[in-house]
Amino acid sequence: MTLEQIKIEKPLNALWIKKYNAKLMSADDAVKVIKSNDKIIIQPGCAAPLELIKAMVRRKDELSDVEIYHILVVGDLPYVQPGMEKHFKHKAFFIGGNTRNAINEGRAEFIPIFLSEVTMLFKRGVIQADVALIHVSPPDEHGFCSYGIDVGNIKTPAEKAKCIIAQVNKRMPRALGNSFIHVNKIDFLVEVDQPLMELPQIDPDAAKEELEIYDKIGKHISTLIEDGSTLQMGIGAIPDAVLKYLHDKNDLGVHTEMFSDGLVDLVEAGIVNGEKKTLHPGKIVAGFVLGTKKSFNFIDNNPIFEFHPQEYVNDPFLIAKNYKMVAINSAIEVDLTGQVCSDTIGTKFYSGIGGQVDFVRGAAHSEGGKPIIALPSATRDLKFGKITTMLKPGAGVVTSRGDVHYVVTEYGIAYLFGKSIQERVRALIEIAHPVFRDELTEFARKIYHI
Repeated sequence: MTLEQIKIEKPLNALWIKKYNAKLMSADDAVKVIKSNDKIIIQPGCAAPLELIKAMVRRKDELSDVEIYHILVVGDLPYVQPGMEKHFKHKAFFIGGNTRNAINEGRAEFIPIFLSEVTMLFKRGVIQADVALIHVSPPDEHGFCSYGIDVGNIKTPAEKAKCIIAQVNKRMPRALGNSFIHVNKIDFLVEVDQPLMELPQIDPDAAKEELEIYDKIGKHISTLIEDGSTLQMGIGAIPDAVLKYLHDKNDLGVHTEMFSDGLVDLVEAGIVNGEKKTLHPGKIVAGFVLGTKKSFNFIDNNPIFEFHPQEYVNDPFLIAKNYKMVAINSAIEVDLTGQVCSDTIGTKFYSGIGGQVDFVRGAAHSEGGKPIIALPSATRDLKFGKITTMLKPGAGVVTSRGDVHYVVTEYGIAYLFGKSIQERVRALIEIAHPVFRDELTEFARKIYHI
């Protein structure tokens, strides 16, 4: 429902409508509240309030040492460009392609943290945000705006901020669940009418050979998914590639930090119905959407969805309450003992910890649960194997060898849980790229791992 409809259907003197109109202003006027040394939290992903961001950056010459916090944001981020560092300092909880250079060149900073604990930083006052920049749907007839396609990463931090500036967009879907903020809690409102940013999980420019590898990995993973399982799909092409092989499954559920396009067809086909879920039966539980209009339109006012803050969605103890919880996450490389690197390439920061460990541990403690790490066996040019003798110098361990159960490449599935180092080494060499198997075997023999 748009504000224009509300004005027709509700008395014009409704108190919240008067307050709404009194708080309306331009983006440039709204961001005047931001001062030097302020801490800013920004709604991330495809929900980034880009008009507010641009207006804030237009004030750069008036500002210094403004700290900006968020996970991956889709769209242009002018405050991370060279020359901006005396005005703005970005502190990333998860790194995207638009912030990677700034972080690795020292113009921005990375905070390694589990996604379940990002929002807790604000809830517990470890970080006190001065201003929250958010992007919401128009208010309903009761004055409630929905955080739309990113609830999980912003609701708790925004509502702990001293000041909230909302970009109100009629194209933002009305996501249901613990996903609303009332007009009374918002300090300044800026109306826009613009398309949302989109992020397909599979790169449309990916080479045919690359897509075939994802396809093989997805097919292997699908054999591990039983009827009645509840799924979590991490970010990237591999988790999405699994979905095309699930059309012969029954009564699947979804409890995931991220909902994406690939799940829509499974829900519409009745394959994902949540009927066998043991936590929130019949509901898809998620924190945010990374996808395209296909997903955005699908979640709009759709009662099968319950969006929640990330400290709830990613709580490993809650995840474990789902029967047959299957967590599917990607990695950059895995060493022969099972250590998983997912956030760095050597000393270069690439992405972040995200929710991988939250869901790996939750699935591991679920009755019948399966934590899965998936990756291609080698780089595209075959210069490096991704099942490797040891992680690159400086690489970080996101998921420890003690947490790993299943590792999947296009060459098969290795089950590591409860296995000795020697058993792990043999299993991982079997799913490594054939080009590197002799090298891996020789190394393992040399250090008595075989």
